Amino acid sequence: MRQLLLIAILSLTLSGCSKMSIEDFESKQPTLVLEEYFQGSVYAWGIFEDRFGKLRREFQVEILGEWNGETLVLDEYFLYSDGERDRRVWTITPLDGQRYQGSAADIIGYASGEVRGNALNWQYKMDLKVGDGSWRVHFDDWMYLQPGGVMVNRAKVSKWGVELGSVTLFFTRGDQLKEAPFALKASHPHSDSN
Repeated sequence: MRQLLLIAILSLTLSGCSKMSIEDFESKQPTLVLEEYFQGSVYAWGIFEDRFGKLRREFQVEILGEWNGETLVLDEYFLYSDGERDRRVWTITPLDGQRYQGSAADIIGYASGEVRGNALNWQYKMDLKVGDGSWRVHFDDWMYLQPGGVMVNRAKVSKWGVELGSVTLFFTRGDQLKEAPFALKASHPHSDSN
């Protein structure tokens, strides 16, 4: 009897730790269509917290998206609270109605993503700048489109399976704002190069 109780408790514990699946969002609204959401100007505000929950960085992102019917190009301009600036250009290709593949200069191989309902799960490896060097880390991104057009993004960052921290971002489309909250591209030193 005692062994049976232990097995029942163990199975409940393990089922409580099951990983979230993109299929869980199949019927959630509003429906996220990546090519539509990121067409034009999108603005984001984000933070990075280490694995202990300590806030390490704050940043803003201006994203200029262009969908040409085959690929979605996201030209991202970052401004960190310490004054550092960065830029990333994503090229994202739909593989079918739900799966996507993406690449950028600091991404290792290809990023892969899948959309269902209001959610996108986006996974990739990248060389993350740390001091004078870089670390190869894994991102497990979850984006959730909310009513009113705000998108919430939560990403876990890990290395060798050990979580280093998490990134939280909030996105809003430029056409939902009366005026642009910031113009990072105009002040970026490398705004005309990839």
